[in-house]
Formats: sequence, C-alpha cells, structure tokens
Amino acid sequence: MPRPASPLIRYDSVISTSLEIIDAEGLEAFSLPRLARALNVRAPSLYHHFADKAEILRGVARAIVVETRMPDSRTTPNWIEWFVALSLNFRHAVLQHRNAAPVLLRFMPRDVLIRTYEQSARFLTAVGVPADQCVLLLDGLDKLTLGAAIAEAAKDPDEAGELFGTADPESEPTLANAVAQNRMSTEEVFAETVRSFLRGAAPYVPADAPPPDGLAGRTVADLRPSEAS
Repeated sequence: MPRPASPLIRYDSVISTSLEIIDAEGLEAFSLPRLARALNVRAPSLYHHFADKAEILRGVARAIVVETRMPDSRTTPNWIEWFVALSLNFRHAVLQHRNAAPVLLRFMPRDVLIRTYEQSARFLTAVGVPADQCVLLLDGLDKLTLGAAIAEAAKDPDEAGELFGTADPESEPTLANAVAQNRMSTEEVFAETVRSFLRGAAPYVPADAPPPDGLAGRTVADLRPSEAS
C-alpha cells in the first residue's frame, strides 16, 4: 500500500481538532478515541506522535494562549490602559473557548507566557517601577486575569455575563441592592479591577506614562524571548 503524499496525523491538525471537539462537546467528551474518529485515523496511531492525552491538552492550552493579541499603543493612552487592554485580550482569548478553560489551570504554557512577562518587565522598568516591585505587578496581573477568565468561563450559560446574579432580595437584601445599583458589565468591572490594582500597586508611576511601542497587531506567538519593549 503506497504511503499518503502527506502525513495523516499532523500536529497542528490534532490540536485544532481537539479544540474544536472541546468547544463543541465539552472537555468531558474529549478522548483519544473521539479525536481519532474526527481525524479518521486509529487511536493507537496517535501514540506515535504524542506521549499521551496530556501532551495533546498542553498543545490545546498553548493554542488558546497564543491567540492573545498585543494591544495597539496607538489606541491606548497610557501604561495602565495598555495593561488593561492586554488583560482584556487574554480574557477574550480564554472566553472564546469556555469549555477548554480548565485545561489552562493544569497546562498553562509558561514557556509562551514568559515572552510577555519579559516584555512587560522591561516596560514596567522603563516607566519607573523598581526591579524589586516588578514581580508584584506581574504576578498580580497574572492571577487577576487568569482567575477572572476561568471564573467567568466556569459560569452556567444562563449566568454568563452576570455579577452575583443569584443574590436573593429576601435573604441577601444588601447584596441584591448593590447588584441592582451596579451599572457596569462583567468586562467593565474586570477592566476597572485591573486599573485599581495597578494604581494601588504602583502609585509612584505617572498615570500618563506612555504605553510601549511597536507591538500593534501582533500576538503572543509573535514575541521573541529576547525582544525588548
């Protein structure tokens, strides 16, 4: 039997198909036999290319993260709004694949994210953040952004976009009133949370300090580890 002109199992096809299955059917439905059927191959054949299911899920997590777009400094007025935009872009990338969000908790591709951390650390230093304070800001942003995205993705579909939507006016009147008075969407609340964190963690940096240049239209995948801000 002649060999096919191109391999039946390609890395990018396996990862994209895996993500499609998880998006459409849920993480619980994903398995190597299910993936093999979608690829029209035998499940054991996958082991010639991947050590196990976990390796495929690592690729899925990477595929989600590299979709994150770097903000356009031409449309972000200052350093805080640049980080707000970056955080929103990451949140959007995760929420595009809600069913796959738990994969990020276990298989977050730190080797990819280190590119943004290095670029961000150089940028923070340039606007006046002392070296011994950079980790505080980077780790705080990391936890805020990932935590908020995972929490939003984990909501039931009928609760998506709601904040404390289950508050009962009878048993939780104060909370229910606060929810009724709130005029911000979940995205707006998240953005303001990031702003508040940055203002509080780095009050010595001028609010009008400019954003970094040269990253418009690029994604996390485009950054090189050695690239300066």
